[in-house]
Amino acid sequence: MPVNTLKKFLDDNKVKYVTIQHSIAYTAQQSAESAHIAGNDMAKTVMVLLDDQMAMAVLRAPDKVDLDLLRGAAGAGRAEFASENQFQGLFPGVEVGAMPPFGNLYDMPVYVEEYLSKDAQIAFNAGSHRELIQLAYDDFERLVEPRVVSFALA
Repeated sequence: MPVNTLKKFLDDNKVKYVTIQHSIAYTAQQSAESAHIAGNDMAKTVMVLLDDQMAMAVLRAPDKVDLDLLRGAAGAGRAEFASENQFQGLFPGVEVGAMPPFGNLYDMPVYVEEYLSKDAQIAFNAGSHRELIQLAYDDFERLVEPRVVSFALA
């Protein structure tokens, strides 16, 4: 989903958002720094396999996914990180590693770390390593309908 498709989806759903252009960055922490956003205010999307089903785990940039916690929270028998080869074809027009956390647009479950649901806003890669989108967390939750669970290691 190129960034214009995501913006159209947000516009069609009457969501207010801002886009932030920044110099090229390949990690969420680097993107936050480049865009002058605190790392704790930047969400990253980590691709995981839960019982062989691709899913998105969304958490703050500096944190790490605890696969055992995620597996339990998801009720899965097995959880593992997905390799780029396993998911790169699932997001046409999106740079690998810059997937926005809109699994609903790809018929993919989304798991959001519980503490993000308490934030007023969420910022994330917009499909490229040069642009972020920031919007109200409530709008994100309304559109994506993620499962809110605790699975991060700070």
